[in-house]
Amino acid sequence: MMSQRTRVTTTYEAERVIQPIYTGGDAALGRDGQILATCLGEEALLTNLSTGELLARIEGHSEDGTGSINPVLSRTLKPHTTPVIAAAVDITGTLLATGGADGVVKIWDIRGGYVTHTFHGHAGVISALHFFEASIPDLESKGKTNKKKRSRSNLQKDEVMVNGHDSTAAFRLASGSEDGKIRIWDLAKRKSVATLDSHVSVVRGLDYEPGANLLISASRDKTAIVWDARTWKSRKVVPVLEGLEAVAFLEEGKFFYTGGETGRLRIWNVESGGEITQEQEAGDEGDAIVHILPNTSQGFLLSVHADQSLILHATANLPDIASSHVPIKPLPILRRISGTHDEIIDLAYVTTDRSLLALATNSEGIRLVSLATSNDNGSSAASASYFGADIALLQGHEDIIICLSVNWSGCWLATGAKDNTARLWKIDHASKSYQSYATFTGHAESIGAICLPSNPPPTSSSEHSKPLDHAPPFLITGSQDRTIKRWNISKPSSSSSKSPTTTSASARALYTRKAHDKDINAIAISPTSTLFASASQDRTVKIWSTEEGEVQGILRGHRRGVWSVAFAPKDTAPISGENGPASSSRGLVLTGSGDKTVKIWSLNDYSCIRTLEGHTNSVLKVLWLPLSSSPDTSTAHTSAKRPPQIASAGGDGLVKIWDASTGEVATTLDNHTDRIWALTVNPDTKTLVSGGGDSVVTFWKDTSSETAAKTSTAITQRVEQDQELQNYIHRGNYREAITLALALNHPARLLSLLQGVVDTNPPETGSTSGLKAADEVLASLSDEQLLNLLSRVRDWNTNARTSPVAQRVLNVVVKSYSAERLAELGKRKGGREVVEALRVYTERHYRRVEELWGESWVVEFLLGEMDQLGLGRDVVVDLNGEQEAVMVQ
Repeated sequence: MMSQRTRVTTTYEAERVIQPIYTGGDAALGRDGQILATCLGEEALLTNLSTGELLARIEGHSEDGTGSINPVLSRTLKPHTTPVIAAAVDITGTLLATGGADGVVKIWDIRGGYVTHTFHGHAGVISALHFFEASIPDLESKGKTNKKKRSRSNLQKDEVMVNGHDSTAAFRLASGSEDGKIRIWDLAKRKSVATLDSHVSVVRGLDYEPGANLLISASRDKTAIVWDARTWKSRKVVPVLEGLEAVAFLEEGKFFYTGGETGRLRIWNVESGGEITQEQEAGDEGDAIVHILPNTSQGFLLSVHADQSLILHATANLPDIASSHVPIKPLPILRRISGTHDEIIDLAYVTTDRSLLALATNSEGIRLVSLATSNDNGSSAASASYFGADIALLQGHEDIIICLSVNWSGCWLATGAKDNTARLWKIDHASKSYQSYATFTGHAESIGAICLPSNPPPTSSSEHSKPLDHAPPFLITGSQDRTIKRWNISKPSSSSSKSPTTTSASARALYTRKAHDKDINAIAISPTSTLFASASQDRTVKIWSTEEGEVQGILRGHRRGVWSVAFAPKDTAPISGENGPASSSRGLVLTGSGDKTVKIWSLNDYSCIRTLEGHTNSVLKVLWLPLSSSPDTSTAHTSAKRPPQIASAGGDGLVKIWDASTGEVATTLDNHTDRIWALTVNPDTKTLVSGGGDSVVTFWKDTSSETAAKTSTAITQRVEQDQELQNYIHRGNYREAITLALALNHPARLLSLLQGVVDTNPPETGSTSGLKAADEVLASLSDEQLLNLLSRVRDWNTNARTSPVAQRVLNVVVKSYSAERLAELGKRKGGREVVEALRVYTERHYRRVEELWGESWVVEFLLGEMDQLGLGRDVVVDLNGEQEAVMVQ
C-alpha cells in the first residue's frame, strides 16, 4: 500500500534585522553618552550605543513613534519662513536656539513653546549656534553694575562677587553664518554685544571654555580662531589647512580638537597653536568629518563622517600629555559604527561558529559585524559588542568589492573587487586578528565572481582540527575580461611577514581560460570540488573540470544573462523533472537569470529538468537550502517529510522558497524595499540571510516545525471546542453556548442557536428573544463580543429568511445597552460600517412591513365583498417574505 506524503507548510519569520540608523544630517549624544540621536531620512532615531537597541523611531509626520521609549508629540512649531539650518539647546535643557536660511536667530522656551528672542543681523545662512554663560564681565558690562536682582525667567543670574569685585554671570548665544561673521548676543539685553569678523568663509564650529574665558571658532576657510571673551579680540589664529566642520576645547581649554574635509581628528595646543598629534594620512571624500560629539563621562569623541559611519575615539590619555612636547599618536579608535551599510552586494557567515557576518557594502572594505545574541559589556558604549555591532573593517582593496566567498570552516574569506584583484583573508576572531593572507593579480578587468572549495577535509586530519593553519588549496575567479582563473595557494614565507596584521602568500594562476562572450557574474564549485560552474551575461552556464580547466558541458536555455549558479548538496534526493525522473549521480545545478526564472539542470546530460516562474524581476541569487536534520533532532519528524528546497532572491525585493520536486512556491518572504543582491544560509541553524539595495540585512528563521505544531494543536483544540459547543446546545446552556460560538467565530452555529431561541413556543414571559437566559447573555457581552455579534446580525439582516432572527437579536441589544455605549462601539474599527449597514437594511424591512400593512386593507376589502357575493377562492398572501395560502368560503 502506497503511503501518501503529508504536506508540510513552509513558513519563515524575520527573526532579526540589521538596518540603517543614520543616513546624513545632524546627530547628538545624550549626557551619559549612552543614547545616540540620529536622522534617518525624515525620521529621528534614538539608539542605545551599548546594546544597539532601537529606543525610539519618531516619524517626521507622525504624532508618535515606536520603540521601548514611546515619544509623544507635544507641539509643532514653525519658527522660520525658510529652512532651519542650525539648532542648539542650552545646558539646562530649557532653551532652544534655531537659525534659518533667512539669517534670523530665534530662541524658544521649550516647555512653554513660545519665542523669547528674535535676533536679526546676519546677512546669510546661520551655520553654527552655541549657548554659553560668561562667568567674567565682558567688554560691554565692564564698569557697569546693577544691584537689582534679576529672575531666572529673565535669563540672567543674580549679581555675585568674583575676586573682590562685582561680576555678572550672563547668558550668551554665539551665532555664526555663511558670511564668516560671528555675533555674540546678550539674552538679558536682547541685543548683539559683539561682532567677530575674521573668517572669510562659512563658520561651522563654536565652543566656549568658561575656566579660560575663551571662545573658539572653526570655518571652512581652513582656520580656527581663539577669541578672548573679555575683549572679544582674536588671541590666536591657527592655520589648520583644511576646511573645518567641528571644533571644541579639551582639558579645560588647554587643547582643542578639529575635524573636517580630510577625515582626520586632530588635537591642537591652545597656547602654541601647534598640532600635538602626529601627521595623519588624509582620507578621501567619504572620510570627511561632518560632526564631532564629545562625551566626557565615558572619555570618548564620536566623529560622524560623510559616508555615514561613526567612530569612537578614546580621550582617556589626554591628561598625561599636558606637559609633553612630543607629538602623540592619533586618538585610539575604540569602535566603529555603520550608520548605514549602503547597498549590500554580497554577504557570508565567517568564523567556525558563524558568529560574524561579512558584508560587501558598495565600498573598498569588508565589514565584519557581530551576531552575538547578548552583550557582556552593556555598561560601556565604547566597548559594546551587540548583535549588528561592527567588529572590524578589512581594508586592502582600492576599489569597490563586488563578490566574496567563504570556505567550509568560515576562517578563510575570499574577495573580488573592481581593482582587478582578489584577496584571501584569514579570520581569527578569537585573537581579534583579521589578516590579508594573499593577493591575486592577473585579471585585466573587474573580478565579478569568486569561489573557494567548500568540501571539508577528513575529520581526523589536521586541516579539519586546525583550519586556521591550513589555507584553502585553490581559488577560482571570473572577470569582466571574460576569463576564468584557477589560483593555487601556498603558505607564506617567513621573510614575507613584515607585520603581525599582514601576511603575503605566493599565488599563481594554474590556468587561465577564455570562458564566455560577456561578463562573468558567478562561479560555484561542486561539493566534491571536481567540477565548477561559471555563469555569464551571455545567457549560458558552463561546467568545467577543476583540475584541467576543460569544459564538460554547457547549459543553454535562459533568455537573459545568468546572475547566479549553485550546485546541489551531495545527498539531495532525486527530483522528477517535467518529463519524468532526471536525477543523476553527478548531481544537479541551480541557476537564476535576468529572464525572471529559476532553472534546475541535470549534470547527467546538461538538460533543464524544471523551470520555476514567479519572480517579477531578475533573479539575482539562488541557493539550495540545507538538507533535513538528523532523526534525533526535535524537528526531524517535520523535516524528514520535506522535499528538497531552494531559495531565490530577485530584483523585486522578494525571497522565494521553492519545492524543488514540484516547482511550486512554498512561501514568499517580504522585508526589503529594493532589489536583493545577497543571500546565504547558516549551515548549522538553517537561518536564511538576505541583504539588498535598501541597506537592510534580514535574518529569516525557519518556523515550519513550530507552525506545524501550532496548527496541529489548533486543530485539536478546535475539535474539542466544537464538541463542547454541541454539548452546551444539547443541554440548553445558552450562556456558555453563545459566548463560545462568538469566540470560535462560528456564524452558522450561532445562527442555528439563536434561531432555536427565537422559535421557542411558547416564549417565556418577559423575554424579548424568546428565552430569558438568552436575553441575559446577550445583555452582558464585552465590547469585542458585542461588535462581533453585531457583525453577524448585519449579515443575517441582509437576507429575508434570516432577518427575523437578526431583528429579534437587535431588539435585545438596543434594549439592553445604553445609547452612549453603542455610540462608542460605532467609533471602533469597523464599527461605523456595521452600524450603518444595520440601519439601512432595518429601514428597508420597516418600509416593507408598512407596505404589507397597507396591502392588507385591500385584501380585507376583497374578502368582505366576496363574502357578500357568496364566492370562495384561494388567496395567496405574501407576509414578510413568506407565502401563505388562504381558502375563502
